[in-house]
Amino acid sequence: MRESQAAEARPYHHGDLRRALIDAASRVLESEGPSALSLRAVAREAGVSPAAPYHHFKDKTELLEAVAHEGWTLLDAALAAAKAKAPSAAEAMNELGVAYVCFARENPALYRVMYDTARDREDLPDEMQGDKDSAYCKVRDTLVDAGADPTEALDIELATTAAWCSAHGLAEMAGFKQFQHLKDACGGERAFFKAVFQHMGLVPKHLAD
Repeated sequence: MRESQAAEARPYHHGDLRRALIDAASRVLESEGPSALSLRAVAREAGVSPAAPYHHFKDKTELLEAVAHEGWTLLDAALAAAKAKAPSAAEAMNELGVAYVCFARENPALYRVMYDTARDREDLPDEMQGDKDSAYCKVRDTLVDAGADPTEALDIELATTAAWCSAHGLAEMAGFKQFQHLKDACGGERAFFKAVFQHMGLVPKHLAD
């Protein structure tokens, strides 16, 4: 009781409270899961008073949307780094897929929130494809870099959708124990992901040659 009263009385002073709350929410999500997330739990993790989160978020839903936005930003950065390291545009397509699945595997609760916050809506999250630097656009632009005809808008969008759905599907299934023998045969989980994408043929053979 005394600890609770002390927390309630803790002054609201923080250099960047919104940032601290989002970071704290991400830590709670990954360590304890979505069911443990609440504004009070996030305040406790961030080391601020229980009332402090309400200066930036009206409820848990709004906080989750901010966390999801952060997740898309981190995914964008992961894909950009993967593309930058690829020796060719064709190879970059596979590396984007691997980076996507690795991100999902390394941040499972955050990854789930990124999609859960948009599950009941008709539109994909704006952060996914709303600007030229988005993760979706990185995939689309890499197809063009690999030689796909940019004037064939429908084909480009279908190919991008196929690539995205393939990565999302593998991210959802990658943890199943039935794939362990394939991971062992390929030399590890990352090598398994890369081999799967290579066998999907997401980049047409004449572009990969």
